[in-house]
Amino acid sequence: MKVVYFLVAILALTSSLVSAYDPSPLQDFCVAAKEKDGVFVNGKFCKDPKLVKAEDFFRHVEPGKTDNPVGSNVTQVFVDQLPGLNTLGIALARIDFAPKGLNAPHTHPRGTEILIVLEGTLYVGFVTSNQDGNRLFTKVLNKGDVFVFPIGLIHFQLNVGYGNAVAIAGLSSQNPGAITIANALFKANPPISSEVLTKAFQVDKTIIDYLQKQSWYDNNN
Repeated sequence: MKVVYFLVAILALTSSLVSAYDPSPLQDFCVAAKEKDGVFVNGKFCKDPKLVKAEDFFRHVEPGKTDNPVGSNVTQVFVDQLPGLNTLGIALARIDFAPKGLNAPHTHPRGTEILIVLEGTLYVGFVTSNQDGNRLFTKVLNKGDVFVFPIGLIHFQLNVGYGNAVAIAGLSSQNPGAITIANALFKANPPISSEVLTKAFQVDKTIIDYLQKQSWYDNNN
């Protein structure tokens, strides 16, 4: 009998872990509807299937402008940009880089990322959690190369070539989220206490004050 209870407990745990990510759809599609009067819980409201059109599953992605402080532009194709992604558990992003352009260290709290380089040369990497010793894994990628960034881990891409670079990222959530580390820490609204940041980084308060005054650029659009 104890074995039965143990198996039930394991099944309950695994089912709860699975439900922590995008759930599997129970219909062919659930195109996201713009519902103003409902209560947002998780995901999106479904559009009436009889009103769904091919355009709900289509989006044209133009090259992003890279004339900005970080020299890169991330064009998101998440559920907010492509309603047909709702409940399908995937998303995409196009990343354009100017020479020496950087997609700054960031995380996707709800999705693993797989990246393929279409043009140029990128230096990419991710850092493991504290539990795994904050190890850094890096690789130089050329056209056609693929690299995976595990869910939730801090990662980055830097154009180390002499020309422009382009990459496409696939993500395992319809809305994986993006948290740029520097922006989150030094551009929080309202600001994080300088006492917290001073102790966290073990630097003088004047350095934290300086960092919080900077205009941290957000390259996601």
